[in-house]
Amino acid sequence: FKRVVIGCKDSYSEVSGRGIERLRKAGIQVEVGVLEQECRALNKRFFTFHEKKRPYIILKWAQSKDGFIAADANHRTKISNEITDKLVHQWRSEESAIMVGTHTVHFDNPELTVRHVSGRNPVRVIIDKNLSIPDNSKILNQEAPTIIFNEISDVEKGLNRFVILDFAEDSLSQMMSYLYQENILSVIVEGGQNLLQSFIDQHLWDEARVITNNDLELQGGVVAPQLNAVEKKEEGFELQNDRINFYYQKRG
Repeated sequence: FKRVVIGCKDSYSEVSGRGIERLRKAGIQVEVGVLEQECRALNKRFFTFHEKKRPYIILKWAQSKDGFIAADANHRTKISNEITDKLVHQWRSEESAIMVGTHTVHFDNPELTVRHVSGRNPVRVIIDKNLSIPDNSKILNQEAPTIIFNEISDVEKGLNRFVILDFAEDSLSQMMSYLYQENILSVIVEGGQNLLQSFIDQHLWDEARVITNNDLELQGGVVAPQLNAVEKKEEGFELQNDRINFYYQKRG
């Protein structure tokens, strides 16, 4: 080879620049930084993981046309259509982990798997401070590795790993630090409202995927999370009556 074009350098400290140096010492012309932002976007999980020392964080929720995610806090409201549901399962298969809070497990009893598509189940992450989730919850069914953050128990039961946190401190940052140590490159946060808003309020997110049912108006209930410091809104698309938009956190 006489010439090599590189989009962007590897920010991983153990390898950064070494390949480029070897090429140049071999007399090969090396051009660096061609379409650099586009290349970084393609590898956003990798770069976020190594530069910010945490997973790439995706927030996801479905809302009604008038901006509610549920008719009331204690019951699940079906919002997105079946085609969108399959897309969400595809999204899950593309990320390292998926995260929900105690409230979601109690009232939705989710599996958080990719059963509607062919793919790998993400690591399931639950916040259960007081270990109040019933033992027969689907999320504890051994179908995928599951991390349960709590303040009581530090033990492993099959594929379920209980991890103690100090909830008097910044618990979200502690969780992301733990996931980083476990080499989890990305996490998709699926709710509920309090958990999603907590990530937003701490500016601890990278991307938001918002599904809006254009035919459904709830006229009250649980208000959808409110994004802040959005850097850009990507052109979305529609799946039947659902509109899917993508938002990105403004860089600090």
